[in-house]
Amino acid sequence: MTSPQEPCVSLPQLKLDELLEELQARIDAARGARDRVRRLLEAVLTVGRELDLEQALHSIVDAAALLVDADYAALGVIGPDGRTLSAFHTVGVTEEQIARIGSYPEGHGILGELIDHPEPLRLAKISEHPSSYGFPANHPPMGSFLGVPIRVRDQAFGNLYLTEKRSGAEFDEEDEAVLSTLAVAAGVAIDNARLYEDSRLRERWLRANAEITHSLMSVSERTEALGLIAERAREISCSALAAVAMPMDDTKSLAVEIAVGLDAEEHRGLVLPLDATLMGLAYSTAAPVASDDVTHDPRISTEPRRFDGLGPAVAVPIGSGEGGVRGVVLLARESGRSVFLERETEMLRSFAAQAAIAMELAERREDAEQIAVLQDRDRIARDLHDLAIQRLFATGMTLQSAGRFIEHPEASERVLRAVDDLDETIKIIRSTIFGLRVHDGAGGSGLRARVVGAVGEAAPLLGFAPSVRLEGLIDTAVPREIADHIVAVLSEALANIARHAQADRAQVALTTDGNEVLLTVSDNGVGIPPDGHRSGLRNMAERAEQLGGRLKVSSPDGRGALLAWRVPLPAVQAPGRLKASNDPSRSRTGTE
Repeated sequence: MTSPQEPCVSLPQLKLDELLEELQARIDAARGARDRVRRLLEAVLTVGRELDLEQALHSIVDAAALLVDADYAALGVIGPDGRTLSAFHTVGVTEEQIARIGSYPEGHGILGELIDHPEPLRLAKISEHPSSYGFPANHPPMGSFLGVPIRVRDQAFGNLYLTEKRSGAEFDEEDEAVLSTLAVAAGVAIDNARLYEDSRLRERWLRANAEITHSLMSVSERTEALGLIAERAREISCSALAAVAMPMDDTKSLAVEIAVGLDAEEHRGLVLPLDATLMGLAYSTAAPVASDDVTHDPRISTEPRRFDGLGPAVAVPIGSGEGGVRGVVLLARESGRSVFLERETEMLRSFAAQAAIAMELAERREDAEQIAVLQDRDRIARDLHDLAIQRLFATGMTLQSAGRFIEHPEASERVLRAVDDLDETIKIIRSTIFGLRVHDGAGGSGLRARVVGAVGEAAPLLGFAPSVRLEGLIDTAVPREIADHIVAVLSEALANIARHAQADRAQVALTTDGNEVLLTVSDNGVGIPPDGHRSGLRNMAERAEQLGGRLKVSSPDGRGALLAWRVPLPAVQAPGRLKASNDPSRSRTGTE
C-alpha cells in the first residue's frame, strides 16, 4: 500500500545571502550602538571624575570629539555679560595654528547663534547658515557643524562646538543625542568641580583669617597685620596688586598704608578722596565696588597714574556700615585677566569682615592694656604720695627740729642743706606724680591731617586737586616744631603754583624714614624763570637751614618745577635708659 504523496511547500523567493547580509548589518549596528553607549558611559565617568574645573573642561572637549568622531571640538564658556565668550577650550588645533589665527573668538556668528538660542544646532555646511560670515585668516577649513548648549543648574554655562566629521558624512540625530547626553553629564561635572573649587577657596580664606587674627591678637604691629591682609588676599585671589587704605582722622580722605604687588610703590602713601576713587566709593557706600577695567573706568580719576597694566579690580570695605567701616582692601588683576565674579567678591567680603572683627578685638585688647597701665600708674602715684612723700616730709621735719640742737656751725649747715634736698626731692616726686596722672589726649590734629587740609584749602585756588602721598610714621616721628614749618612751606609752595605756574597737575609727597623728613611739591607748569621773584623760596630755604636741612628746586623734565625740602629729625632716646655720655664707645654726634 502506497502512502499518499506529501504536498509541496512554496517558500518566499528570498535569497539566503541577502538575509545573512541584513542580519550581519543589524548585528553590526547593535554592536556599534553598544560600543557608542559604552564610550558614552566611559566619557561620563571620565568627566565626572575630574574635580579641577580646567581639567574637567578639557576632558569634556576630548570626550565630545571622540564620541561623534569629529576632527575639531571646542567648549566656549559664556562670560558674565551673558553675550560673549570668556574662555575657549579647543581640541584638534595645534598651538602653532592658534598663534597664526590670533585671538580666540568672542562669540559672534555661528558661535553666537548658540548663545542667543541655547538649543542643539546641526549644519551640513557652516557657510550656508545666515549667521555665518566666514573664518579668520589661517583658520583650518570646516564644513559640517554640531553644537549643543551646556547648562549648570538651569544656568547657561557654555556651548560645545563640533566640526568636520572624520568619515566625511554629516552629523546625524544619534550624534546630537549622544552629545546632548554628554552635555548633561558635563553640567553636573562642572557644578561638582565648582563646588570643590569653592570649598578649597573658602578653606584658604579661613586659614588666612586665622593667621591674621593670630597676628592681631599677638604682639604684632597693626601695620604688619594690614600687610598680611593685603598679601594673603592677593595670593588667594590671584591678583597682581593688593592695597589697604585706612581713614585719616579729621579728614574725608583715605591713606593707602599698605600696597603689595605690581607697581606697589605708586600706591603706597597715596591720600585718596572719597569720590573719584574705587577705594573711596567702597568706603563711603560700605559695599563692594567692582570695575571690569580700572584704567578706563569713568568713576575713577586718572591722576596720579597708578593702574597701568591692570584691568579687573574690586574694592571691599573692611567692616560694615553697622559696625563702622575700618578701611578698604583693593585687589586688581592684570589687563586681560578674568573679572572678579560675584562669588569671589562675596568670599573677599567675608574675609574682610572677619579681619574687621579681629581688628576690633585687637583694639579692645590694647584698650584693656592701656587701662591696666593707667591703673598701675594711679597706684604708683598714690603710693608715692601716701607713703614716700609723707615719710620724706616727716624725715625733713625731724632733721629741721634736730638742727636747733646742733651747736657746730658746719654740722648745722649740712643738716639744713639735707632738709633743702629733701624738699627738692618732694617737689620732683610731686612732678612725677602729676606726669603719671596726666593723660595727654589727641594734642591737636596730626601732621597727616594738617597736610591734607592744606592741600584741600589750596585746591580752589589751583583749580584742581593735587595728588598727595604720605609715607612713614609722620604723626609720631616728626616733632611739632618741624611739623609747623612743613605746613608753612607746603602752603607757600601751593600758593606759588596757583599764582605763577599755570599748571593743571601737581603732586605733593611727604615721607620720613625716622632720620629725616622730605617734602616734595611738583607741578607741570611753566617752571621758575631765572629773573623771577624768589622771596618765597628764600623763606623756605631759611626755614630748612634753621633746622639743619636744605631746599633744592629743579626742573627734571625741562618743564614744571620740583621743590624738595629736606630736614633731619632729632634723635629720640629710648625711655627708661640711662644716658651714655660717659661711655666713649656709645657717644654719638648730633648730626649722625
